[in-house]
Amino acid sequence: MRQPQITIDRRSLITGRVLSADRVIAPPGGEIASILVQARPERLAEVESVIAGLSGCEVYARDPRGKLVVVVDAPDAGSLGATLNTIALLPHVHSASLVFHAIDAG
Repeated sequence: MRQPQITIDRRSLITGRVLSADRVIAPPGGEIASILVQARPERLAEVESVIAGLSGCEVYARDPRGKLVVVVDAPDAGSLGATLNTIALLPHVHSASLVFHAIDAG
């Protein structure tokens, strides 16, 4: 049996009127991301140690000029964002930039 085709106009899509009331269920798996961290070179070991102690974080690469590549495995996008903010607000960190993000479908 053929399903009837639903016509969606742009305004309904933008305003969210085409969404159903059904609860949105997150896919199994989690979020995987890479974050490029720029820190003070003389404090790099200290920053690396703190980041390695964060839940789901692994320092993948290190450059003595103050750069770290951090791989983060988080259960959802909210946790990933919180981890990114935590890293960005660490003492001696100049910046933390999300350079890769994927959803692990499990």
